Amino acid sequence: MASHRRPKQPNRARVTVLTTAAAAAVVLSSQAANAAPSEKPSKGEVKAKVDKLYEQAEQATEKYNGAKEKQEKLQKEISTIQDNVAKGQQELNELRDGLGSMASAQYRSGGIDPSLQLFLSADPDDYLDKASALDQLSTQQVDALKEIQEKQRELAQQRSEASEKLKDLSSTRTELGKKKTEVQNKLGAAQKLLNTLTAEEKAQLAEEEDRATRASEREVLKAPSTDTGSSASVGSGSGRAGAAFAAAQSKLGSPYVYGATGPSSYDCSGLTSWAYAQAGVSIPRTSESQTGAGTKIYSTSQLQVGDLVFFFNDLHHVGLYAGNGQIIHAPRSGTVVRYESMNTIGGPFMFGVRV
Repeated sequence: MASHRRPKQPNRARVTVLTTAAAAAVVLSSQAANAAPSEKPSKGEVKAKVDKLYEQAEQATEKYNGAKEKQEKLQKEISTIQDNVAKGQQELNELRDGLGSMASAQYRSGGIDPSLQLFLSADPDDYLDKASALDQLSTQQVDALKEIQEKQRELAQQRSEASEKLKDLSSTRTELGKKKTEVQNKLGAAQKLLNTLTAEEKAQLAEEEDRATRASEREVLKAPSTDTGSSASVGSGSGRAGAAFAAAQSKLGSPYVYGATGPSSYDCSGLTSWAYAQAGVSIPRTSESQTGAGTKIYSTSQLQVGDLVFFFNDLHHVGLYAGNGQIIHAPRSGTVVRYESMNTIGGPFMFGVRV
């Protein structure tokens, strides 16, 4: 007769574990189904963030430019001081040699007691003449000593000044390195954001910028031929301002590169300083320093072609007025020297400067 065994019942603990796991899986599946998918930033959101990063990069760029300019100035000053110290040391050595010669001559002439020299002298008048010369030599020694002491003090002061400037140069180089890193980090973050866009979205952004540039150029070209305000026209600037503007025009399409001053690439203040240099006018390197290059003009209606125009509260951006509410400038990384409306710079117009 066949044996009928009762089926083995599953372990109660195992059943509980499996049931719990199944329930958890159901809950997670339900949560995943109901959760909103992570949304990719829109093209407009990416552009806004990128523009902000570029603005921060330009702020750091102007600080970088200032530190670089200071470094170059300090290097020149230190070199001049070191040349002066070397020259002064040579002069000091010559003074010491001269003093040594005087001392040797005096020793040879005055090694015998004066009264004995007079007693032994065959010609008292000759002795008196020599004695007078010895007195004169002593006066020369005193003067030489004074000159040596003054030269020593002067050299000590110059060496101290050089030492302080070397310390300043070291801290300036450190600041320069930090600002360079900050600029690179901001630009890297901006590029990372841009890389999240599709090729089509990138093309759309490029087309939008191109359309704006063409519109700005049309505004400049159609302006009447007068020199001031919203009626100013392209190329109508006079004198050196006009020459600087013409120089900037010749660089339309040149790429923006932070820290660059031409002749093939520029940042914003690099373009304006280069343009004025072509007109025979030296203006400071950074945008903030350029604000002191002439007379400030607070009304846009008084601007003339070639005037410097400054934007943002911290004055970190500068261009040249092109007429009819437009400027020519080097905007930011990834762009080229171009015309642009003053209304689309991204920061408020602060004032102009007539160099």
